[in-house]
Parts: sequence; C-alpha cells; structure tokens
Amino acid sequence: MFHQLFAQASTNTQDNPVLNALTLVFAVFVIIGLWKMFTKAGRPGWAAIIPFYNTYTTLKVGSKPGWWLILLIIPIVNIYFSVVLGIAIAKRFDRSTFFGAVICGLFGSVGYAIIGYSGDTYNPAEEEQEDA
Repeated sequence: MFHQLFAQASTNTQDNPVLNALTLVFAVFVIIGLWKMFTKAGRPGWAAIIPFYNTYTTLKVGSKPGWWLILLIIPIVNIYFSVVLGIAIAKRFDRSTFFGAVICGLFGSVGYAIIGYSGDTYNPAEEEQEDA
C-alpha cells in the first residue's frame, strides 16, 4: 500500500513532454550562445558541443591555464574557480565584475550565452596580444 502511495506522489520528469521541450530549447539556447561567444573570441564555435573541450576552450577565452579543468571538477573548489573564470571572461568582454562573478561564475551557461548573444566584442589579455 505504501509503495502505491509513493509511486503516485512521485513525478517522473521523463513523461512530461512540456518539460522535455523546455529543456531542449534551453540547451539549444545555451549551445548557440556559447558557440557565438567562442567565435567572438577567435576560437572554434563547434567547441561548444564537445564535453570537457568546451570547458577547456572557456578557460582559454578567459586566459586561464588548461589544468584548471581539473580544479573545475572538484566539488566546492569548483565554485571558487568558476567565479574567478567568470570574472576573467567578463573582463575580456568589458562586463562588470558583478556580472562575471554572479551571472557567469554561478550561472555560467546563462552568462556565457548572454555574452554570445550580445554585441560585446572580445578584448584579449595583454599576454595574448604580445603573442599575436
């Protein structure tokens, strides 16, 4: 009897077509925004659809070392480094520190998509300009 009560009370999100459609629309919105941000930064846009490589490319857009990818996988530590990365990327696109810390750092997918869809231009770090 208890099993039937809990089975009825639980909701299975896989059976909700509206939620599935909204999730798909959000995912496409984020991928296109990230693709555009990478393109603005002179990186390959297709990197947005490759797991882990898109994070590595995001690190490069923010002028951070590639080994930070390991730090972004570690729970709790990843929050700090995501915020630092978000601030670095926001600076490259002439956005505020607040936008970088909160929107990009804590809500990365949304923040990077906003940058991608906006008219912001990419300003490489000084060390990148010397190499070019």
